[in-house]
Amino acid sequence: MQEFPDPGRRFFNPANIGDVAEPSFCGRSASFTCGAALRISLRVNESQTITEAKFKAAGCSVLVASASLLTEQVTGKTTGEAAVIVQETIKHEAGALDENRAECVAMAAEALLSAIAKYSDSARDGGNGDDVLICTCFGVSEKTIEDEIQMKGLSTILEVTKACNAGAGCRSCYPLIEDIIEEVNSE
Repeated sequence: MQEFPDPGRRFFNPANIGDVAEPSFCGRSASFTCGAALRISLRVNESQTITEAKFKAAGCSVLVASASLLTEQVTGKTTGEAAVIVQETIKHEAGALDENRAECVAMAAEALLSAIAKYSDSARDGGNGDDVLICTCFGVSEKTIEDEIQMKGLSTILEVTKACNAGAGCRSCYPLIEDIIEEVNSE
């Protein structure tokens, strides 16, 4: 993972400012504490690869640097890989930065995960039957999740994630996984 950049240097020379061309998926975050706002937009191709990631921000140098760095890191990655990068960045930077700066990194991560979740929701809308994708980040179907729950007696999202990786990305599938757990365990 790339180290967090000097915010001042990256603030004056950020990458990926603006909006991606259509079709795009946008995620937003904001802080009531400092008044900062951020929007990240993504273009995702048929193979779930982020081909373009851009942002617009109204906030401090740390927020701009965080958004710039994250959009660079996820371009060319699948949505699942990008979600993992975001989660690792949050864990890594939370201990390395003071509380105010960590909030800015978290805002950038929140906006990016929100954009990935919008993509996932959109991709999920087209499916039907047992082969419908529940976790689009990692391509895990409803049937696979049901089978894992039945074979291993799973009862929590964390157990399902450990068993088949469903829910390890943007987490937009959590409510669907909960429904499947409830349905399978009530049979």
